[in-house]
Amino acid sequence: MMPKAVIFDIGNVLIEWQPERFYDRVIGAARRTEMFAEVDLHAMNDKVDLGHHFTETIYATAEKYPNWRNEVRMWHDHWIELASPAIDRSVRLLRALRTRNVPVFSLTNFGIQSFDYAATHYPFLREFDRQYISGHMQVIKPDPRIYQMVEDDCGIAPGELLFTDDRTDNIDMARQRGWQTHLFTGPDGWAARLVETGLLNEEDAQ
Repeated sequence: MMPKAVIFDIGNVLIEWQPERFYDRVIGAARRTEMFAEVDLHAMNDKVDLGHHFTETIYATAEKYPNWRNEVRMWHDHWIELASPAIDRSVRLLRALRTRNVPVFSLTNFGIQSFDYAATHYPFLREFDRQYISGHMQVIKPDPRIYQMVEDDCGIAPGELLFTDDRTDNIDMARQRGWQTHLFTGPDGWAARLVETGLLNEEDAQ
């Protein structure tokens, strides 16, 4: 079935999201490993993605761990370095779909303030026909409620949505709901899938 809309995750689909890589570069792999063992930074980030304030959440966490205060604050103060670079071919695919008048949505675990900040660096984040940002929705993938909210809002049948995400748990939940899915492992495979569906031709997908 030809999809009626394409839904992109953002982290590791349109923008690389590798916090560990940033910390390995800045403080070294050994200290990063020690810090991540003591401070659940990804749980902290989940709070931001659920709508908690970006600055307040990270700075409050930093104060709880005085031995890591400066390093935890880097998650905020150097955030754009954690979320970089853009995955250029994925951005081209997004724009090629829009040129062909295919509705393109985002469905992303992203905070309110952090998304607004990211969009100042990556203007393509404002190019979607519909944006589903977890911070505003106050629920994160793979909770089935966020998928239901997308379905209810866009009015497109689940089987006519094509969704790509880099996490298998997010893809599995979408598949359970009847969505067409693609596990993103790189832009080449995603381009091939879009050509396979007939949404793009080979030239569009370059």
